[in-house]
Amino acid sequence: MRYSEGADLDPSGVQDRRDGGMGGGRGLAVGGGGLGLVGVLVLVLFQVLGGGGDGGTGAALVQLSALGEGQTADNRQLEQQCRTGADANESLDCAVVADIESVQDYWSGVLGPEYRPTDTVFFNGGVGTDCGGATSGSGPFYCPADELVYIDLSFFDTLQQQFGAEGGLFVNAYVIAHEYGHHVQNVLGINQQVTPGETGPASGTVRLELQADCFAGAWANHAETVPDESGEPLIAEITQDDVDRALDAAARIGDDFIQQNLGGGTVDQDAFTHGSSEQRQRWFTTGYETGDPAQCDTFATDDL
Repeated sequence: MRYSEGADLDPSGVQDRRDGGMGGGRGLAVGGGGLGLVGVLVLVLFQVLGGGGDGGTGAALVQLSALGEGQTADNRQLEQQCRTGADANESLDCAVVADIESVQDYWSGVLGPEYRPTDTVFFNGGVGTDCGGATSGSGPFYCPADELVYIDLSFFDTLQQQFGAEGGLFVNAYVIAHEYGHHVQNVLGINQQVTPGETGPASGTVRLELQADCFAGAWANHAETVPDESGEPLIAEITQDDVDRALDAAARIGDDFIQQNLGGGTVDQDAFTHGSSEQRQRWFTTGYETGDPAQCDTFATDDL
């Protein structure tokens, strides 16, 4: 994956809270957060994925008590470092800035004024949200209560080191696009079709996650042509190797793979919250090959 060298980057879609303290949010726990990696704290990862408790791979972000006050965003460093697509080709921070801008430009084009642009919060270690407090162990997630995407960028290393994914810039973009898929669901009211905490292979929770994968694929289909404010695309090239790497990542974040390889070794479909590896690959592929979000209606089919 390559970014257009001369494209202008706009870091205004990021709130960089990596030097701040953990704020204390209150509200309902996030439904369908993250890419389905954990959605729970690392210290209980193996308990949950091994079949203990009632969370499966964690459909909802564990809601913690307030974790401190006074967290603020400071984008000055991003504004200085992330100016062009050339910076995105050299810096992870700037690449994610470009991903956020491209994904939101896409959905603004698809939905028009119905789409509400929203920010991604960069944090280290922990963060306070209107859905409660979270740590890096939650993986990337979207909080409907404040309509923000949250990510500790060290997650991309975890995806490779812990889950064995090949990784790469396009895999990172897939992560971001998936989370913004949840924002689109919130904007359109799709998430209201899902009962919080519902699990199982055909549950609304799984349908929500697979649709977000499909939405990510639809964006990817158009990513090389989505214009920014200057009329030029931010992303210059996505190769077949990039797509293969995204499919590899999708396979490693399926409920069955996580339960089998990071949990107790037993696959429990009743605990599924994000879909199997095969489902996640298939729905991303559906979005990518058709480029049509209308083909992503996982709620209208019995064939998940």
